Amino acid sequence: MIVRHRSLLILTTVLTTGALTLTACGSRDDDKEGSSSDKKTTVVIGVDAPLTGANSATGLGIQYGAKIAVDDANKNNTVPGVTFKLVAKDDKAQPATGQQNATALVADKDVLGVVGPLNSGVATQMQQVFATANLVEISPSNTAPELTQGKNWQTDKKRAYKTYFRTATTDALQGGFAADYAYNTLKKKKVFVVDDKQTYGAGLAKLFTAGFKDAGGKVVATDHVNTGDRDFSTLVTKIKNSGADLLYYGGQYDESQVLTKQLKEAGADIPLFGGDGMFTPTYIKTAGKAAEGDLVTSIGVPVDTLPAAKTFVDTYKAKKYPGDYGTYGAYAYDAATAIIKAVGTVVKDGKVPSDARQQVVDAVQKTSFDGLSGKVAFDEYGDTTNKQLTVYQVVKGEWKSVKSGTFEPKN
Repeated sequence: MIVRHRSLLILTTVLTTGALTLTACGSRDDDKEGSSSDKKTTVVIGVDAPLTGANSATGLGIQYGAKIAVDDANKNNTVPGVTFKLVAKDDKAQPATGQQNATALVADKDVLGVVGPLNSGVATQMQQVFATANLVEISPSNTAPELTQGKNWQTDKKRAYKTYFRTATTDALQGGFAADYAYNTLKKKKVFVVDDKQTYGAGLAKLFTAGFKDAGGKVVATDHVNTGDRDFSTLVTKIKNSGADLLYYGGQYDESQVLTKQLKEAGADIPLFGGDGMFTPTYIKTAGKAAEGDLVTSIGVPVDTLPAAKTFVDTYKAKKYPGDYGTYGAYAYDAATAIIKAVGTVVKDGKVPSDARQQVVDAVQKTSFDGLSGKVAFDEYGDTTNKQLTVYQVVKGEWKSVKSGTFEPKN
């Protein structure tokens, strides 16, 4: 009963906040009326990501990827009459904090779009808040299929939130892509699968497991860890005695970088393979030599190889921004750019219509442009139409791309 009352309270709060926000947006035309033509309207783009603590290396890459897009828009006067401002909020990789941040962003009448979050589990608690207020949300990193295609996505795809989009492709493709590479390229036949019990990690591990079995491989055992764990001695013993020639991990770098180190120190000379949540230089710095030979899959192709991204990379480095730009930085830039372009179709001469948020959502759905990460466009579910994926391996202390391509699931 406590859970039910709490859910009703949250929903009532969200609905009330959404209604107040729409009223606030509707008053902006009156506020701007009679202002001088050279006075610009401020439009806020929110960012939500873990900026401290767990997952912050990749979260900061999202924040500053979006910031460069906002700075470019202001420098180039992309939307005449509008000055864009970035407001970044730290969700600490916690769903409840993400929900609070979403409510705060909705309440700010100047916010016309949000980039983020990083974590799929956080997104599940933010989607309805934004949807109720007709506020567009574009994640550069969420990969759980159910976020766009519903809980029964494998049998009955159904979009729940028309305000939610992403520039990252889904685990439905990433898991199968990894399984195919593990079995057919690495020639691994027996795998031990571990996940962190979170939406992203558990979902990715499940899809890898299904793909590996379909390819002909054997899953010798499965296990779970908790986020924040640092002692994996019992798990390491299980893996070492299992006869597995590969460890697949579904989760973020915070735990896997410690797990692989303890595994190699115990004498188990098998690679750890994971998803884009592990794809960061921080993983290699923490694991040290133990990371050598480990693998990940990540969305898109290496950002350093994309001609359109060269200026972005140079700017990120020159500004000495913290975080890892190579994981989701370009995708955050493209997410922010999609919002900026949508605002440009809605806000004319600095005048913001009363239904601006809804119009921005509609404009994002129709967006199509060449971004840093490739073609930026969204299908009927809000998923990116860019299905490129890459396998990276640690070679001489650095992530090296070893295969890029696409993957088509059997069903």
